[in-house]
Amino acid sequence: MTETSKDVPNTLFIEVSGSGLPEVDGLYVPSEAPPTTSESGVVSSQGYWNGKMAWDRADGKAARSPAISYSNSYKSWRISRLDGHLAYEITCEDELPPTDREWNVYKMGVAPAPKVVIHHCDPREPCPKPNVVFVLGGPGAGKGTMCELAEIQLGWTHLSTGDLLRAEQQAGGPTTEIIKEYIAAGKLVPNEIVVRLLKDAMERTTRTTGKVNFLIDGFPRSLSNLEAWYEVFGREAELPVMLYFECPFPVLEQRILGRAKYSGRADDNVEAMKLRFDTFKEETLPTVELFRSKGKCVELDTSQDREAVYALLRGELAAYTEQQLMDEPLTDKSEMLLGLRPYPRDA
Repeated sequence: MTETSKDVPNTLFIEVSGSGLPEVDGLYVPSEAPPTTSESGVVSSQGYWNGKMAWDRADGKAARSPAISYSNSYKSWRISRLDGHLAYEITCEDELPPTDREWNVYKMGVAPAPKVVIHHCDPREPCPKPNVVFVLGGPGAGKGTMCELAEIQLGWTHLSTGDLLRAEQQAGGPTTEIIKEYIAAGKLVPNEIVVRLLKDAMERTTRTTGKVNFLIDGFPRSLSNLEAWYEVFGREAELPVMLYFECPFPVLEQRILGRAKYSGRADDNVEAMKLRFDTFKEETLPTVELFRSKGKCVELDTSQDREAVYALLRGELAAYTEQQLMDEPLTDKSEMLLGLRPYPRDA
């Protein structure tokens, strides 16, 4: 008889929805079933069954405990009905119940199979506060590249307001039509909508991945952006730190023109770049000055080569980054972003 030995406690929550059996839907919490020998001879431990995490219904109504568990005999994850009979399963050896594949309807189940979502914090409780760092700099200062490196190497989540607006339109979210109307009219999307999208993205990321470190690229671009941030997050909330990528205009111009050869961006030309830089000075620099006055602005000299700039960024984020991630060697993609190896010809 084998006994499980797990160092990592089960702190995850599972939400099941859209099943053919409404009784199956609901919230599932880490199992508190007492140690029991499973059908395969494994002794369960707190929050585990057959060596993998397991869950009970939050309302305690299911006859089977755990109600979501893994079967070593059948090599599958299983969800039970309230009466304890199995309703849904998925054959695999994943460490956690799959959320990216369709489950199968088992003997006592009814189609359709449910959708499964894993939460890294209790969805009944307020979401943990995010650790936010704003990233600002002129066009060509390297914000996107450095944020992508921090995401790949250091586990930070890189958020861009432009990406969020495009994703909201594609997803058909509640503000889709409003966003489309403003963009079609050539107007800026209201600041409050932009900040709400940021807040929703951070909460969604924290709940589904457990990550709380966020780099917000190109925000706040103006004092009105910052005002909207206060309106959504509250004036009592501590102002995030800003990383300001300082880079002289001649260097930015050289980078943009070099990038224009392969970027395909319509605004990668001298005239558009000058306009973007003038707009940056007029609208964004006052925001940078405000952060400086509050001791919340860290300036990075990004006129240096990419390796040197990444070393500066890495140093600033080290205090909030797990040492294990700090010690990881560079990935192939990171080496490409740093110019240490060429991109594949077909990339």
